[in-house]
Amino acid sequence: MANIEKRPQGYRVRVRLKGQPPQSATFQRLTDARKWAQATEAAIREGRHFQRAEAKKHTVADLVARFARDVAPRKGSGGAKYSRQLAWWSERIGAYTLADLTPALIAEQRDALSRATTSRGTATTPATVNRYLAALSVACNIAVKEWGWIDHNPLSKVAKLKEPRGRVRFLSDDERERLLTACRESESKDLYPAVVLALSTGARRMEILGARWPQVDFARATLTLEETKNGERRVLPLAGLALDLMRERAKIRRIDSDLVFPGTSGKKPIDLRHAFDKALERAKIEDFRWHDLRHSAASYLAMNGATLAEIAEVLGHKTLQMVKRYAHLSEAHTAAVVGKMNDRIFGGV
Repeated sequence: MANIEKRPQGYRVRVRLKGQPPQSATFQRLTDARKWAQATEAAIREGRHFQRAEAKKHTVADLVARFARDVAPRKGSGGAKYSRQLAWWSERIGAYTLADLTPALIAEQRDALSRATTSRGTATTPATVNRYLAALSVACNIAVKEWGWIDHNPLSKVAKLKEPRGRVRFLSDDERERLLTACRESESKDLYPAVVLALSTGARRMEILGARWPQVDFARATLTLEETKNGERRVLPLAGLALDLMRERAKIRRIDSDLVFPGTSGKKPIDLRHAFDKALERAKIEDFRWHDLRHSAASYLAMNGATLAEIAEVLGHKTLQMVKRYAHLSEAHTAAVVGKMNDRIFGGV
């Protein structure tokens, strides 16, 4: 309970509740002392007071440092990206306590980031800004649920920027043939099988280039990805030309490295960016990036009747949101499914 004493400097309030450390403060007016005592007692009983106290003890820089030390290593390849994005927040507002990490402060920094230019001199995209917000949100959620530093995530009240519809650039049949021909003729003997794997499986560039032979199971015709972007294990089916090329490659694999696509030293994967750019140039294909091979694989799946759920499973997406961009490519298949259903239920009418 609260005890209020009249002192020369004002009214001193002490709040004592069983099992909790005492809290005290001094006020010039008795009414302010009574209000503080009432509010503090209520906050202690509801467990809010000490959470607020913890938020005043730790800064944004403390949050970033602990996340980088304890959490990022558990996030796989995504942990390094989180750490880089959080370092930006630490540089901008690291001196602020978590108690001062308000939605207004975060929104101010969000808008500043959206106006900034990248190291390449280009404008920062809404997608990039949203990734930085997401990184801070992840750290704040852990601070709420595991560390008890704050009692709520301030990012829940900060709006994300509207992103343009996802890019869908895929190779036409003619472009695909031209690109594969250029890859076969490339000075790099690794380029052709790597591109075929990308088109066949829809895997990301580093998922393919970072693959190791122990992950390949020829009996089951699969490539198991132990570390993916979303941190989950994923199994890629190998079929047709991709499987044939992998079998051929296994016969001449290097004995000093278990990488499927080893670089010169054998310790790191080969870098195919220059070879790929040269192949695109020879094939006269414009506005195309390596990641668009993944879009091409997804587009081919959609055009060959795969459902959005099936495409999401192949690509390793947890939700259907990311694959909705391919929905228009499966309209013919959808129409056929609806037509079949109507024939079934109304055929005899």
